[in-house]
Amino acid sequence: MTDLTDLGVAAIRDGVRVGTFSAREVADAFIVKVSQAKALNAFLVETPDHAIAAAKEADSARAAGEALKPLAGVPIGMKDLFCTKGVASTAASHILEGFTPPYESTVSGKLWDAGAGMLGKLNMDQFAMGSSNETSAFGNVISPWRRADGGNAPLAPGGSSGGSSAAIAARLCPAATGTDTGGSIRQPAAFTGISGIKPTYGRCSRWGVVAFASSLDQAGPMARDVRDCAIMLEAMSGFDPKDATSLELDVPKWEQSLSGNLRGKRVGIPKEYRVDNMPAEIDALWQQGIDWLKDAGAEIVEVSLPHTKYALPAYYIIAPAEASSNLARYDGVRYGLRDLPDGANLQDMYAATRAAGFGPEVKRRILIGTYVLSAGFYDAYYTQAQKVRTLIARDFDRAWESCDLLLTPTAPSAAFALGEKLADPLAMYLNDVFTVPSSLAGLPAMSVPGGLDMGGLPLGLQIIGKALDEQGVLNAGLALEERAGFVARPEAWW
Repeated sequence: MTDLTDLGVAAIRDGVRVGTFSAREVADAFIVKVSQAKALNAFLVETPDHAIAAAKEADSARAAGEALKPLAGVPIGMKDLFCTKGVASTAASHILEGFTPPYESTVSGKLWDAGAGMLGKLNMDQFAMGSSNETSAFGNVISPWRRADGGNAPLAPGGSSGGSSAAIAARLCPAATGTDTGGSIRQPAAFTGISGIKPTYGRCSRWGVVAFASSLDQAGPMARDVRDCAIMLEAMSGFDPKDATSLELDVPKWEQSLSGNLRGKRVGIPKEYRVDNMPAEIDALWQQGIDWLKDAGAEIVEVSLPHTKYALPAYYIIAPAEASSNLARYDGVRYGLRDLPDGANLQDMYAATRAAGFGPEVKRRILIGTYVLSAGFYDAYYTQAQKVRTLIARDFDRAWESCDLLLTPTAPSAAFALGEKLADPLAMYLNDVFTVPSSLAGLPAMSVPGGLDMGGLPLGLQIIGKALDEQGVLNAGLALEERAGFVARPEAWW
């Protein structure tokens, strides 16, 4: 029999339903895999009891002849940004070390209600701030991939959802939750050869998700393939009255409507995304993606998004500004870390707690955000950035007059070695050059693996769609997936 940990969400769900194997067998297989993969540092907390309880419920329901829940028998990983009742939730930061929420985030609650079990909480960049999973207070996540030339340098799994991407690529879980503020689902998916979709802003509730930048943060699924992402997204989406930005819309049947036939669809190629010094293999993969979509029946058109070059600067003003406001609550008074030096007054306690609890990247962004919101600089920076954001959204609206979807690379390179870009924040921020514009506009976007670079590392292609057109994005992703035939996987060394 196929190793159960080689199966994805759809295969596990369907196998449990027909009795090919039990949900308990699946849970046990993944629990063993997780326990054997400490070297990847993908999991911060392991929760085998949660996975086993969900599996027992699925098996009991099947034995009793009851209808099974949509995700019955499927164990998943949960990014540590989602609060989980009774299970430590730290956002990979010392300032929340030991925090155990007495409540469940809406997204995780929806997944448990759908029958999924939790294998554990996944490591990530601290407060979701990072593109390489090197800012976690609990150590770097290491990608399961290695360069084919024999280089053993540990590689970045992408960020901030690096624990999720590494765990899925290493077959430690069939799927996981991620969050995407400027590319934190799509870039790690591209780095590790998996799929991930950021839905339209407001599709998934932000309630119970530790906030980074509230006008940008959006939860989404990461999985082995497009169908599994569609299944997960259906379970995660839906209106939540506890989230003022939640969209009061019915959840479409994305899996049921999946089709790789793109006849009648127009796919735009943004000329501004051909950035300076783009590696030849990224450019070649992009052209290959264009050919694949043509083969699927799509018409290819060139479009212009003229304000693209301002997207990164605008994002790195808006996101830190919102972060500085959101992270003001971590003061050592109500919950989390408290550092109280001898003889300290209240102000000293605030300062000591925040100095000890936040990592360098989080501090950097708080400082930037506080600066751009301060008197005398608010209009010069923050107000201007918001105006640019409006122009970027308008660019997309104009592009939709001539096309239905956009195709771009996901990231400007394959995975880089850990430590390679840590000393240069600007080089790190450039990892998000292709993903940030759609985040600023709140649009659905997905990364699917397209091939390998010369070093044998995965490269991703990104599909961007109109607001609420997750179906179009998923269908185009499926068309790419069918033609790419990507089956590469990392060889186990961990």
